[in-house]
Amino acid sequence: MKVAIVTGAGSGIGKATTLALLREDYAVVLAGRRVDPLREVIVDAGVPERQTHFISTDVTSPGSVADLFALAEKHYGRVDLLFNNAGIGGPNVPLEELGHSVWSAVIDTNLTGAFLCTQEAFRIMKAQDPRGGRIINNGSISAHVPRPNSAAYTASKHAVTGLTKSTNLDGRAHDIVCGQIDIGNASTELTERMHHGVPQADGALRSEPTIDADHVARAVVYMDSLPLDANVPFMTVMANQMPYMGRG
Repeated sequence: MKVAIVTGAGSGIGKATTLALLREDYAVVLAGRRVDPLREVIVDAGVPERQTHFISTDVTSPGSVADLFALAEKHYGRVDLLFNNAGIGGPNVPLEELGHSVWSAVIDTNLTGAFLCTQEAFRIMKAQDPRGGRIINNGSISAHVPRPNSAAYTASKHAVTGLTKSTNLDGRAHDIVCGQIDIGNASTELTERMHHGVPQADGALRSEPTIDADHVARAVVYMDSLPLDANVPFMTVMANQMPYMGRG
């Protein structure tokens, strides 16, 4: 049984991915700020108790992240997959009005959180037998192009791409591989606004299509189905009709 850690597992893409991994007979440790949604995911999954554990986790806190990985190691003795999924957005405000506290919160959660989890995963994956494992980072279409008034989120996701590349390079000697899934408009609580209209680069306000989050979950499962001598460094899963591929 392969062992996975999923951050931000209580809702959206994290929940869909957790359920997909459990259907593939992974053992999954669920991490999230609130424990009630994590419990609900486990109830929805209907799997044996030994197959899941959960813990309240603040990915911006080194101590909290260490507790998460210690839990996985205690119950399963190893970590085969880390899905760095936890993340937050930011307010749609002009760049000069973006508060320092908001900037810091987005960077700390989306980038520093992924870094701290990656550090702990490296420590375990390098030492376990058989060694190695896979880390998958939740990137975004915003890791390539921004939306208007999204400096903090866009900067964090561009930085995640750099972290993905460095992780992949530094992990080679230890059979640790790292990939990134860049998601465009998966249907979650955070993308409900897409149907009501979101600002475009040309100043217009338009609704955008979304896709089921399960498509992203299936992509994560595929990426981890590869042996550790193969990798998908970057994959984009997006609503085909969203304006990403066009200009304006």
